[in-house]
Amino acid sequence: MGSALQLRNIRKVFGRTVAVEDLDLVVPRGALYGVIGPSGAGKTTCIRMIMSILFPDSGTLTVLDGRSAQEVKDRIGYLPEERGVYRRMRVGAFLMYVAQLKGLRAVDAAARVPSMLQGLGLGDVTRKRCEELSKGMLQRVQFIAAVIHAPDLLILDEPFSGLDPVSVRLLRDRILDEHRRGATVLLSTHVMAHAEEMCQHVVMIHRGRKVLDEPMAGLRRQYDARTLLFEPLDPLADISPIRSLNGVERVEAAGAGYRIELAEGTAPTRLMPHVAAAVPTAKIELAHVRLEDTFIRIVSGESSSMETARLRAGLGSDTEAVAL
Repeated sequence: MGSALQLRNIRKVFGRTVAVEDLDLVVPRGALYGVIGPSGAGKTTCIRMIMSILFPDSGTLTVLDGRSAQEVKDRIGYLPEERGVYRRMRVGAFLMYVAQLKGLRAVDAAARVPSMLQGLGLGDVTRKRCEELSKGMLQRVQFIAAVIHAPDLLILDEPFSGLDPVSVRLLRDRILDEHRRGATVLLSTHVMAHAEEMCQHVVMIHRGRKVLDEPMAGLRRQYDARTLLFEPLDPLADISPIRSLNGVERVEAAGAGYRIELAEGTAPTRLMPHVAAAVPTAKIELAHVRLEDTFIRIVSGESSSMETARLRAGLGSDTEAVAL
């Protein structure tokens, strides 16, 4: 299959600040990778080097077998963190212009623009100026601009930032459509729920260094949080019998139920029948691993409690995360 991206020993320094240090990354063709970490971790700097907006101080990289993104720019779709359109252009004209910059014939672009706008709920904005659109609508237009030429590699830097739940859902579905079409997708986000929902593989960056590079399936096995999600049959039930069970470390309220944290070495599947016997149960299940908890577990050894709290705040869900 080969790789869409290869980064070897990449380093980037701004003055006295090391933004990226000794970064290795290989993204196979057709994969959906998440680059995750708190704001300021180095994710955007990494993407800008991939896109040849910045250049590494040392190390090597290849993009779709080219020595830089410049050699294969018409095969790449890029949605940067800093949004930008020609605000006084009409939406249809803007997308036609971008499509032809990316090598599409005018007749092909004219066929794609209306259907792509329709697919993202923007069928009535073709004649509107970009400056007349809401932030969510404008973001969808810019996403169309990134994918209208059916790129082989799609790079998205914080694509859901600040969007409402409807826009998030629409954009998420189109990103997954692009992946199903065969595009390699590299998605950068500080909101872990987005990566958990969408990505096959995650790369965590902290203070410019890669701290994790794992498929999600392997991550769930390797970093099992040993947490049960429990809902009692009676919402007012006394759950103290669960707290007294051997192997239960902590019980915390969570929505309509509780999160039961297990002691190290406790097998969740063995404890589940005891929980159900202790309190009449509506639902009990293993919790999915949370990338936020995994990240904090990895970096907590080098962080103070105050720094850990700050990291959690930086990884917190944006309002749109609930739409996933």
